[in-house]
Amino acid sequence: MRAVGVHNSLPVIDPNALQDVEVPMPVAGARQLLVRVRAVSVNPVDTKIRMTAGSRLDFPRVLGWDCAGVVESIGEQCSLFKPGDEVYYAGDVTQAGCNSEYHLVDERLVGTKPSTLSFEDAAAMPLTTITAWEAMFERMGLRADPQANQGRSILIIGAGGGVGSIAIQLAKKVAGLTVIATASRPESEQWCRDMGADEVLNHKEELEDECKRCGIDGVDYILCLVGTAQYWRSMADIIR
Repeated sequence: MRAVGVHNSLPVIDPNALQDVEVPMPVAGARQLLVRVRAVSVNPVDTKIRMTAGSRLDFPRVLGWDCAGVVESIGEQCSLFKPGDEVYYAGDVTQAGCNSEYHLVDERLVGTKPSTLSFEDAAAMPLTTITAWEAMFERMGLRADPQANQGRSILIIGAGGGVGSIAIQLAKKVAGLTVIATASRPESEQWCRDMGADEVLNHKEELEDECKRCGIDGVDYILCLVGTAQYWRSMADIIR
């Protein structure tokens, strides 16, 4: 089957950094799904894995870990999905990636593709959503309960990116928090508001001054998605 592979760790501007390759058609193991790939997305993990591939590989390393597609076949121990199911997921970086016509994935990593999303939109969701969810609900200890968070607020620094865009929505819709985002361009400010942010600060200005300008007297939580050292003093001054 056709795939996009890496033989060497080369700069992405090098014509040989990513190559069209032919690899054997995979066969589903016990708990694996064979997925016919309909869409993939690109994340920083792709760059990191590509740049640690080393020198000339005898067999190409296939990248890609965010995928949406249709289940083609299932392993004998699978119980969660059946052929024909539309799915999406972030795969396993220790296995071959999804930049290929078909892809193997453990069914326990897979979710049913939302019917409201296209394959392309669904493929953009998994890794950013997992990162935002784990940061807020596992690391920060937020509760997915608007009643429990009533009257509380979160500042999301660098909210216009992939993880920030999802974090705004989860913080607003799932946790019920007042969401203060940061952005620096008119279009990214509007994007944050479209995602559900109640207020947007300009992170090119002093955040304490921006809070005062908007009448914000401290916040209960802060999720910083850019250089933490750059905002450490500001975060210490703003957090309640």
